Parts: sequence; C-alpha cells; structure tokens
Amino acid sequence: MATLYLDLFSGISGDMFIGALLDLGIDFQKFQSELAKLNVSGVTTSAQRVAHSHIYGTNFETTLDEPGKDDAPVVNEQKIHHSHIPHRHLGDIKKIINDSDLSSEVKKHSIAVFTDIAEAESKVHNMSLEEVHFHEVGALDSIVDIVGSFVALEMLDVSQVFASVVSDGSGFIHVAHGVMPVPVPAVMQMRVGTNIPFYQLNNIRTELVTPTGIGLLKEIVTSYGQLPQNLEIEKVGYGFGDRKIPQFNALRVMKCKKKFN
Repeated sequence: MATLYLDLFSGISGDMFIGALLDLGIDFQKFQSELAKLNVSGVTTSAQRVAHSHIYGTNFETTLDEPGKDDAPVVNEQKIHHSHIPHRHLGDIKKIINDSDLSSEVKKHSIAVFTDIAEAESKVHNMSLEEVHFHEVGALDSIVDIVGSFVALEMLDVSQVFASVVSDGSGFIHVAHGVMPVPVPAVMQMRVGTNIPFYQLNNIRTELVTPTGIGLLKEIVTSYGQLPQNLEIEKVGYGFGDRKIPQFNALRVMKCKKKFN
C-alpha cells in the first residue's frame, strides 16, 4: 500500500491530479481499460509526457465528441434546450456511476465527491439538489476527472493521503453567471465546516482550485501540513494545469513509504 503527499503550490483540478498520478508510473492503457468500465461513449482520454519550464510531467486531457464545458450549474431551464452542452442532474450522474462496472470503492468515493459539489451549488444558487443542472460537473469530462481520479488511486493501491497548504489564485474570473471572485462561490461554500488551510497568491489573477479539486481533497486527504517526518519519498510525479500563469503550474504528488528505524 502507498501513501501520497500532495504539494499544492499551484492548486488542484481533476485533470492535474490524474496527470500527476499517471506520472507516478501508472500504465496508461491499463488506466483507460479501467476507465472504460464507466460504459459511456463520446469521450476520449489522452496522456502525454511533456516539459513545462524544463520540468517533465504528464498532461492528461479529455476530449469530447461534442465539446462544451462551463463552470456553473444551469439555472435557466430555457438554456438547456438551446445549448449543446451536456446537462445532468445529480441523479443522472449517480446512475451512470452505479450502472458501471467500476469497483464499489471507486463508485462510493466518486458519488461522494459529486454529491458534495452538488450540495455546494445548491446552497450557492438557493435551489434544491433536484433542481441543479450541471455544466462542468455533469459534463463527461468532469465525470472522467472524478471517476478517473479514484481509478488511479486504486491502481496505485493508495491507503493514505496527506497534503500541503492549498494555494489558490485571487481576483475575479468570468463564468456562466458573470464575473465571480476567487475562490469561486462553489469552492468557498465547500470550505464551510472544514479546516482546510488556504493561501491566496495575489500575483495569480485566476482560480487555481476548482470545485472538482477541492471535492477530491475533502474526500481523500487525512491532514494538511508539511510532509510527515515518518515518510520517505519513493517517487515524484507532476500533473500540469492548462492555465497560463506567471509561475510553474503543476500539481506535485509524492509517493511515499513509512520509514522503519
């Protein structure tokens, strides 16, 4: 069994997390075979080992046959009929996952993350869970990001995860409902009742932590702080983000083992 330490100096998103886990040595073809147990069509995944700032890591991408991704739930029902973006309720997402051939653990953790995000969006937009229609979270790429994360964790046989302080950007970003502050409302709502330590980088004027990213942290991280002294690093992996920012934009994940005196 493996222990992971997440170095969150540039935040976290689902694709960054999968990229970093793949960079630790997961066979990508085997990963794709496991992910295929979702039994969904219209989506293609790719992973490429590339260099950013002369540092090599893995860039994981999901391509939809019908592109369309946003970062907020659909509030106006009329928009649903006039958009090609896939919209799903939480119940639709649960059905896709429960009807799949994935392991029970992957199903359980994936549904927990989706439910957490849905509850936050429900609170932010003052609507019931049943009323929330998702763009980003319901689109196939985000289903792949969340389910793929737990598939990769299972393939690495991860038993425990620790993490550093979470770095996010600052300022404002454009989303479906207008210009929103960073952290975005859903991420801020998901922080309610937690002790997750956040640090905002004033020189980064965009979001670094997505709802999917914080949802994963809440589901898997045991505690936050420095790398525990009883752990020895075995391997380091990098997963790259797609935002262009004035610093190295990656998630660094360390695969560790316990030291024996």
